[in-house]
This record gives sequence, structure tokens and C-alpha cells, in this order.
Amino acid sequence: MERVNFTQMKDGTKEEYEFLTAHEIDYTKGTADRLMHALEHLDEGLSGYQITRLGHSAQAATRAWRDGADIDWVVSTLLHDIGDIFAPYNHDEYAATILKPFVREQCRWCVETHGDFQMLYYGQHLEGFDQNKRERHRGAKYFDDCAEFCERWDQTSFDPDYDTLPLSFFAPMVRDVFARKPYDPEVMQVPDQPLTVPQAAAERAVT
Repeated sequence: MERVNFTQMKDGTKEEYEFLTAHEIDYTKGTADRLMHALEHLDEGLSGYQITRLGHSAQAATRAWRDGADIDWVVSTLLHDIGDIFAPYNHDEYAATILKPFVREQCRWCVETHGDFQMLYYGQHLEGFDQNKRERHRGAKYFDDCAEFCERWDQTSFDPDYDTLPLSFFAPMVRDVFARKPYDPEVMQVPDQPLTVPQAAAERAVT
């Protein structure tokens, strides 16, 4: 079978849906590479900063890596702004939706809400923006994690002189995360991890 015969989903057969499912599963194996390609397009995105959105994403992930963050944090940080081109008004939710099946809830939540938290740094300068928008999340389990994510890795990563690691450095980590079984309880139920791990950071600093 090269393609199905039906033109309405309700007319599909068991054999046709098994055929389509096999194709879809095979297609998902390329998700990581497609995401890496999408990240490259961030170089064509929002201008006006001293570095591109790709440079910002890689720099934030580099800071996370050098702070000893684990793979879920590093990959989530790398992808946190991937929605800027296609979903400029809810880029944080866009990125979180991509990550949701493959990383623990702690990381997904911080990516999904980081746009509100980032307003702390600029909301006071723009009419109609709420500098304290993050307060709507006060009391949430991961409030402090997101605040630290923004302070340590996101808002700091617009420096053209920072020694940012290349995108290729992170590719194996992205492939590892997106090769996981989606919604795997062994991933979803992993205990929350601190953003910074001094011993891991010290070990990485000498490698």
C-alpha cells in the first residue's frame, strides 16, 4: 500500500490506519532534526537586539549547561523561544507544547509561563504591559524555578561577547530527549531537579 483509499476518515479500514500509524511513527523519528532546523530559522527572526534569537537561545542553553543543569533543563532552555517566528503572541505556550511529551512537568511549566515572568524586566517601560504579570502565578509549585530560569538564563542572554556554545553542541541532547517514549511515566515522574548543580558545573568547566 502506498496510500489510503478513503477520502473521509470515517471510511478508513483497520489496515489503512495501521499503515498510516506506521508512517507517522517513522516520521516522528525526525522530530529532533526538524527542531534543530527550525532553530536555525530564528536567525531570520526578530531584529533590534545585539544578537539574533538563535544566538539568544544558544546562549541561554550554554548558561544552563555551565550551571550544571540536567538535560531536560538544557533542552528546554534551548527551545524556549522556538515559537517566536510562528507564534509571536504565545511563543512560550508553543514551545511548551512541543516539549510537553518529552520533559518533566517542572521544565514544561517554566517554559510555558516564562513570558509572564520576563515582563518583570521591561513591563514598566511600555504602556499597557504589566511588570508584575508573574504574580498571577504566585503560589504555583514552580514559581521560584521560573523566576530563577528567567534571572539566570533568559534575561541575561543577549550578550554578543559571551562565549556561546554552537548549536551543534546541543544537537545530541535534543536527539536524546526527542527519542524518548512520549509521556513516559519514567520521564514525567522524575523528581524535580534544581536549575543549578555546582558540582556538575565544576566538572563541566574542566571538560
